[in-house]
Amino acid sequence: MAKQVSFVKKVKMGKKGDKNIKDKGQNSAHHIEEDGDRTPEPHVCTGHFQTDFTELCRRNNMAVIPPVVPRAHRPPSPGPPEAQSKNEKGKGKEDKNKQPEPDPESVLEPVEPTPKSYTTKSKFEYFKPTVQVEQDHPDKQDTVTEVIVKGWKIDEAMMTVFKQCFVSMEKLHTINFWNCGLTGETLSLLASFLPQCLNTRNLILDGNPVKEENFHLLINTEEIPVQNLSLRHCSITDLGAENLGKALGTTQTANTKLLTLNLNGNRIGDTGGQALAKGLRMNRTLLSLSLAQNSIGDVGIRSLADVLSKFPLTHEEVVQRRKLISEQGAPDRKSPPPSRRGDNRPGSVRSSSHLGKDAKRDKTPKGKHTKGKEEKDDKKGKKEVPKKATLVAEATKTATKAKDKKGKDKKGAQQVEAEPENMELMNPLMEPVENIKNELWIPGNRTLINLNLRGNKMTEKGLADLLMALQYQTTLVAFNKGAGTGLMRIAVDRNEFPVDCAACQKLVELMIPKDPFYVAPSSSPENESQADEDPPKKDAAADKKKK
Repeated sequence: MAKQVSFVKKVKMGKKGDKNIKDKGQNSAHHIEEDGDRTPEPHVCTGHFQTDFTELCRRNNMAVIPPVVPRAHRPPSPGPPEAQSKNEKGKGKEDKNKQPEPDPESVLEPVEPTPKSYTTKSKFEYFKPTVQVEQDHPDKQDTVTEVIVKGWKIDEAMMTVFKQCFVSMEKLHTINFWNCGLTGETLSLLASFLPQCLNTRNLILDGNPVKEENFHLLINTEEIPVQNLSLRHCSITDLGAENLGKALGTTQTANTKLLTLNLNGNRIGDTGGQALAKGLRMNRTLLSLSLAQNSIGDVGIRSLADVLSKFPLTHEEVVQRRKLISEQGAPDRKSPPPSRRGDNRPGSVRSSSHLGKDAKRDKTPKGKHTKGKEEKDDKKGKKEVPKKATLVAEATKTATKAKDKKGKDKKGAQQVEAEPENMELMNPLMEPVENIKNELWIPGNRTLINLNLRGNKMTEKGLADLLMALQYQTTLVAFNKGAGTGLMRIAVDRNEFPVDCAACQKLVELMIPKDPFYVAPSSSPENESQADEDPPKKDAAADKKKK
């Protein structure tokens, strides 16, 4: 009987346990359904590019998530063969007589060492989409400095993922999207978040023909920190060049961030060349402009030449110049004469307090103390407002003194480097003008130092205009060196004129001394001796012919 009672209890306990398990299972399933209905929380980027990029692609339900890999580099070239040591040479002499016995295994199955200069991959591994990165420290994900995407399409969803990642990357300074099938929408999306990438300096979008040609959005505002923009082989026509010219500079505004602009291999003609030249009229920041492999003829070259030498102001520019002069308060105006009422005022009108002060000043004894006070007052009266140049000089002196005392001070160096950026650039309209036939002429652009016009449709006529402009610019820079160095490098080969023409030779002679990368042939004693020995040989050959 006792055994039967215990068995019944076990059966009842088992039924209760099954009920509890069923209830728990139903409750958990109900919670899972509720969690599935909830929207997941948005991902907060932490600056670790690989982790953030993978997570955002997964949340957007992308079919293929490109892996983030370090950028491949060429292996270092092997150095020169080292000389064998004396011991090795001695061993080599001893071992010459001894012939090594061949191993039967090595003869039958030769074993090759694993290659060190490359790695083998599967058949189509190279063509799969990847995101290449450059890092300061390979072990740290938050040190990505460059992001390179090559050869696969970036749609709006992928550009949105890049937007969320790039904004949180503090050290990112280069974005390279080569042949990625960008469109007008993706390009405008890229331009919208570039102001939030504060350290991005280099933007490379080569091989992306865009139908809308809205590349000007990338440099249209001062908030975009891009300094180097490359738009090679993007099928940019005169329409895109006109928009870029307006973004470079107009009468009211001018871009002050962009330093280099590369437009090689596009479809820019004379109209586009004129538009870019118009943008250079008011721009005094761009240092390098590359227009190689385009279709610019003599008309566009003439506009560029006029901008480099001198040009007359238009009516709109004259009006803007007068506005700027009036805003500065007309410094040439003389201050109004003092009122005569105070000078002719009778002495009795003066209050007794002033008279008492004057009397006290007269009663003070003249001694050393008074002289010191007078000298101090004179010094205080002679103080002037310091200029920007003096402030920068004093800052550099104090920074150098601090470095000598305390060693290398990074903060002081950053302050000295940051001051020239804060200095205001002079508006070209405020430069001294010259009245020629009732027109106001101002000096041309002397900030541009590199101009690439290789492979265009320039003839000898356009080359002559360019030569004349550079000759005038050279004389102008010689008299006024503080306004800029002028053009230092120019490339005009592969155009529609012979290389041995007179204008081309004069241009080469004019620009060679300015080129900072030009190295003159060194006059070594060996060359001189060869030059001295060559003429007698020619004379001897001529004598033989005569005989």
